[in-house]
Amino acid sequence: MQIHWNDIDTILLDMDGTLLDRHFDDHFWLEHVPSRWAARNGKDLAFAREHLYALFRSQENTLNWTDLDYWSDRLNMDIPLLKQEVEHLIAVHPFVVEFLLFLKQHQKTVWLVTNAHSKTLDLKMKKTRLGPYFDGIISAHQVGLPKEDSGFWQALQRFLPYTPERTMLGEDSEINLCTAAEYAIRYLVFVGRHSSTAMPLVSQRFSTIHYFNQLIPADGSMAVTI
Repeated sequence: MQIHWNDIDTILLDMDGTLLDRHFDDHFWLEHVPSRWAARNGKDLAFAREHLYALFRSQENTLNWTDLDYWSDRLNMDIPLLKQEVEHLIAVHPFVVEFLLFLKQHQKTVWLVTNAHSKTLDLKMKKTRLGPYFDGIISAHQVGLPKEDSGFWQALQRFLPYTPERTMLGEDSEINLCTAAEYAIRYLVFVGRHSSTAMPLVSQRFSTIHYFNQLIPADGSMAVTI
């Protein structure tokens, strides 16, 4: 895909796995929560993992998936407090800040658009200090639909008016890119290196990058091919 930056006004960026290393989230939900739940309920770790993974899967592609209050109630645990125990794992992917500075230099409108719950956003923006780089931050919980829902990108217009054919979306989720494609967002970029501890992926449908410096023209022009 060729990207001509002069043809793009708005950049929508996902957070977890796209701008931030998803190792934190994977470790938290797959290791830390089961460990704490097992200790609290007198169960062995293998049982806790099997039980909790099934609960998590039952809420995939819904707002509950990322709702910390929902999981605090469901698991009878203080999920935001547990996140603070491993917040040292929260990290920004390489070249993200350089890319955000490039966008600001060229006066692009940049929005963080995430499924993350407000309490997760507060923790991660405080830890990473990325907030000032964005013109605004929108959570799917404000919109009322997860990004996996085909109606999300149209509903987003109520909060953030944008022109789909002059918009770029960066995501580590092919499902979310597919729903954006249905709404005719033109520039769709798959971030294949979602976690520092996982093998990078390559999308068969969308142009793939591993780092955001691949979107910064190296020759001083306003065009790049990925």
